[in-house]
Amino acid sequence: MISKIVASLTHFFTSIGANTYYTAMLSQGLTLVLVLIFGFLLMYLARFIIKKTIYKAILKTESKYDDQIINNKVLMRLCLMIPAVLLMKSYTGILPDFPNVQHFVLNFTIIYIIVVITMVLFSVVNAGSDIYDMHQTAKMKPMKGLVQTIKIILIIFCVLLIISFLMGKKVSSVIIGLGTMSAVLLLIFQNTILGFVGSIQLTVNDMLRIGDWIVMGDADGTVTEINLTTVKVQNFDNTITTIPTSSMVTNQFTNWRGMAESDGRRIKRSITIDTRSIQFCTPKMIERYKKIERVRPYLEQKERDIAEYNQANQIDTSQIINGRQQTNLGVFRAYITAYLKSNPNLNQNMTRMVRQLQPTEFGVPLEVYVFSLEKDWTRYEEIQSDLFDHIMAAAPLFDLKIYQRL
Repeated sequence: MISKIVASLTHFFTSIGANTYYTAMLSQGLTLVLVLIFGFLLMYLARFIIKKTIYKAILKTESKYDDQIINNKVLMRLCLMIPAVLLMKSYTGILPDFPNVQHFVLNFTIIYIIVVITMVLFSVVNAGSDIYDMHQTAKMKPMKGLVQTIKIILIIFCVLLIISFLMGKKVSSVIIGLGTMSAVLLLIFQNTILGFVGSIQLTVNDMLRIGDWIVMGDADGTVTEINLTTVKVQNFDNTITTIPTSSMVTNQFTNWRGMAESDGRRIKRSITIDTRSIQFCTPKMIERYKKIERVRPYLEQKERDIAEYNQANQIDTSQIINGRQQTNLGVFRAYITAYLKSNPNLNQNMTRMVRQLQPTEFGVPLEVYVFSLEKDWTRYEEIQSDLFDHIMAAAPLFDLKIYQRL
């Protein structure tokens, strides 16, 4: 088939007056291009058939395990072999008059096949890892470290195969040769190698991206560059901090990307209530608090619950400490909860909580734990400040004092 295409093209170029050399070059070169085009067309056809048949059948099954074949593109990457296999089968007949080019095409095709096989194995490993993560065992015995090790071994083996093929030597000979050079290479390129390994880990684990807001030591800003040896961070005061790439793996840093991609930015702040202002609510205080609309439904329901409880248990309420009673701090917490619920700047579908923390020598910390819909720093700080402006101003209305050292 290939020889017929070459012969037809040769006849065509000869008929239009091309000389022998250019006729051979054009006919054989065009044949190579046609084989490649045909190979890639077959690849896309195979992908189309797989999507319309195998993928649809997989998606219809109840099992979620086979879905990982789709998610990790195992079959799609396997289709990349089609052009290379077609070229391997026909390269001898494509360029018979150009042995050097033929040899180059053969080498390139073999290297391409090695890389594609490595990519397919990566997909298989990822699919196996995802299937394992679907089991409860994965929470107790995570396999991510093992998966990363397997990937590194695959990359090393792929590189060794390519080097051994290009050098025309066995893989064992290449390993021995690299072993003798490793000590010198490690000594000379220690920082570069550490940075290279660190950059691979950052990329594979998706630990860092350009544009991420990170905090690490003096660095507090946006990542502007990630290269082999350094990570550049533009701080919010427009200074630039340079961090060794290897340090990003060995040392702790905070990446705020998760917050930016989530549905809200957390507000977690407390005010300290003077313990001397905390007291049981008298009927007069309750009536005064009922004039505050946000807390009125809570007070009415709480009064009914307390009255039923005290009556059912025949508790003497002449002493305010007996039975169940309301406190001004408890009513204030209920008010803050209602205020947070009515605040349009907060995400009501995420955690919303008002709680007491461990009392200290300064009083009782009252913490607000909510999520702002706005994640932009300036707007976020405005919402947080408005929230606590209101809370601090409202505290005296509930006969509470915020602690302040005189």
